[in-house]
This record gives sequence, C-alpha cells and structure tokens, in this order.
Amino acid sequence: MIEATSCGGVVIFRGKILLLYKNIKNKYEGWVLPKGTVEPDEEYKDTALREVLEESGAKASIIKYIGKSDYTFNVPEDTVSKSVHWYLMMADSYYSKPQREEFFVDSGYYKYHEAYHLLKFANEKQILEKAYAEYLDLKRSNLWGNKKYF
Repeated sequence: MIEATSCGGVVIFRGKILLLYKNIKNKYEGWVLPKGTVEPDEEYKDTALREVLEESGAKASIIKYIGKSDYTFNVPEDTVSKSVHWYLMMADSYYSKPQREEFFVDSGYYKYHEAYHLLKFANEKQILEKAYAEYLDLKRSNLWGNKKYF
C-alpha cells in the first residue's frame, strides 16, 4: 500500500465556495475542492495555500483547520491510502483560473447548496458541511473577515 498526504481548502468569498472541475481525457470528470500533495519539509498549512493558488489562481488566507479525510483508491500497481488535511479559507476576490496542467477545465464560486450537490466525492461533501458550519458561526459572531480574529 502507498501512503499519501495532501492538504486543501474550502475557500469562501462572500458566502460562496470555490470549486474546480476536473476532466482527464473524458475518463474522469467532476467538481472537487482544491487540494494537493505535501512537498518535502512543507508545513500542511503552506501546502494548502500553495495548492489553492496553483490549482485555482485564488489568493486565500487560512481561517482555521477543519479536519482530515481518509480514503483509498486503486492505481494499476497498488492501492493508495490517502489522508487530506482541510482548512477553512477566505479568498480576497471571486477570481479563479483553473490550472490546465492538472486537467482543471473550469472553476467558480457557488452557493452552498449548489456546491454541495456539484461535489463528486462524499468525503468532500462532509468537509464542506463542517467548514460551512464554521463559516456561519464566525459570521454570526461578526468574526468572519475580522483580521484581528486570525
């Protein structure tokens, strides 16, 4: 079994969530949250910020750690056991530009219910639920967007 660790973000701007659409030679298509592999000697939060910027072009800041999702998938030579560490993030605008080299063909910000139904994977839906609940709590407390909070 191959062990892999990634980090990503639930990126929110004005209540909407950033999603990316991936399409590899029409074999796989689906909306996902931005995430990617941790590089040697890289902190998880730095990986999450770098991957969000690389995959979507979005400039975001971390609000808080949301949690971890674990799953496995098969590749021709083995099974991959993957852990993904997720962060709630705030973008500085609606700007996004999908990273073509990673087969992202579309990106955008969606209302919560749209984003939830668009997401392909159940574990990403769970992370979105958790992150959005945190976002709503911070908003109710007037802490969302308050730089003193971070």
